[in-house]
Amino acid sequence: MSAINQMSELSILLAQEHVQHQLSVPQLVEKIVDRNEGVLTDTGAVRSTTGAYTGRSPKDKFIVKDRDSSKDVDWGPVNQPIDESAFIHLYHKVLDYLKTKEEVFSFKGYAGADHRYRLPIQVVNEFAWHNLFARQMFIRPNEEEVEGHDPEFTVISAPTFKADPEQDGTNSEAFVMVSFKHRIVLIGGTEYAGEIKKSIFSVMNYMLPQKNVLPMHCSANIGEDGDAALFFGLSGTGKTTLSADPHRGLIGDDEHGWSDQGVFNMEGGCYAKCINLSKEKEPQIHDAIRFGAVLENVVLDDQSREPDYDDTSLTENTRAAYPLDHIQQSIEPSVGGHPKAIIFLTADATGVLPPISKLTKEQAMYHFLSGYTSKLAGTERGITEPQATFSACFGSPFLPLAPAAYAEMLGQKIDQFNSQVYLVNTGWTGGSYGEGSRMKLSYTRAMIQAALKGDLNDTEYVQDPIFGLHTPTQCPGVPNQVLVPKSTWDNPEEYEEKAKELAEKFHQNFSKFSYVSEAVKNAGPSYHK
Repeated sequence: MSAINQMSELSILLAQEHVQHQLSVPQLVEKIVDRNEGVLTDTGAVRSTTGAYTGRSPKDKFIVKDRDSSKDVDWGPVNQPIDESAFIHLYHKVLDYLKTKEEVFSFKGYAGADHRYRLPIQVVNEFAWHNLFARQMFIRPNEEEVEGHDPEFTVISAPTFKADPEQDGTNSEAFVMVSFKHRIVLIGGTEYAGEIKKSIFSVMNYMLPQKNVLPMHCSANIGEDGDAALFFGLSGTGKTTLSADPHRGLIGDDEHGWSDQGVFNMEGGCYAKCINLSKEKEPQIHDAIRFGAVLENVVLDDQSREPDYDDTSLTENTRAAYPLDHIQQSIEPSVGGHPKAIIFLTADATGVLPPISKLTKEQAMYHFLSGYTSKLAGTERGITEPQATFSACFGSPFLPLAPAAYAEMLGQKIDQFNSQVYLVNTGWTGGSYGEGSRMKLSYTRAMIQAALKGDLNDTEYVQDPIFGLHTPTQCPGVPNQVLVPKSTWDNPEEYEEKAKELAEKFHQNFSKFSYVSEAVKNAGPSYHK
């Protein structure tokens, strides 16, 4: 039976009267309130909760293994295989389940702001609030585009459908399955809306390299003269904060593609963490949470409906989803030229990495593959002291291909468009976490401004003897002493010890990338035990 015949049941479902197509924001908000899926906050945003699943479920994510994907996908703990027959069996069970619902919601849109590379998608939801989430997160078509819209990938989300692991081949009641052959993402058993967004990101990470486009987990902004900048970094490194610049336009906060024409946002919205959110520290995000926005697992005051962003009783992973046009500095369309500067952000809790370093192409590929930061105590259960964390390409959970494939593309783009790459440490200085202090935000902003303006191009650099990094001897707005980590420590011997420990962790992590070139392997820390 062909793939088209196997999937024809979807067309039958979508033609039924109980399926609501392309509802507007006010219509969806009315549905959410009427169906008791959420409540309105004091600013008019929708607040919904997700039950037991307050984050992604990586152990429940699968890619369907077939003739095509078996050759391309980097199979392992991140990309778990599942048989095509098991996927098709579960697919029909989910559709039969949705046929019994009083209402189902469908949205057609796009992933990719550049028309040359955009992916027409369709999202079919059991919940109205998930459909509002999808409508705000992806790129919304105009009336003419809706008429001619032919989805090339469909997300089907049925949160209250629970899988039977023994019958369905899953690991639990929850599942996120991607079939590249059938162009279907199947989600069930979890109400966490982020699975919808991230599944399409994974799809784009598989499809865009086939078009010579590098998919990237990063934020991006653009200056008045059209110069784009990219900001890579794991949670807590300052990616969102540092890319939000009142003097630069926001292209996007999370997922982008880099083609031969320039940079483009994959999304039409932002999905911001809002734990400890305040108007003083992050005014753009705070003010974006108004009518049309979706708050996820944020605690509200019962009477005033005012959010308490400091309350972690439901989860620390509280989120806000809103369209890009809720951000005053966002640009439309969300595209830019080739990046003059690429910033890798790391929050090094050991306090030994330089606050800013200029990377060679090989060093850029090395640190891109490493994706290093420190996970701090309190961010996850069981973590009592900072831990070194490595996530390939700053987004390993979303990479269907081998990380080296993306790193090779990055190296080619750097060569082709002469982009300057910097490693910026937003973590500790003057000692490790608990002894030193967090790098001043004003210093970090000054270093990034200098990198973006080209002020660091002609300055003198010295090479760090342990990490092999090239650090500037001076930077406008930053004391010279701060630029050399060892000089900020009271005990130079202790610095040496900590620095060598971290260098060894880099080597241990990088040992799994045995298939990269010797030049890239040798671009890591100079010190080796």
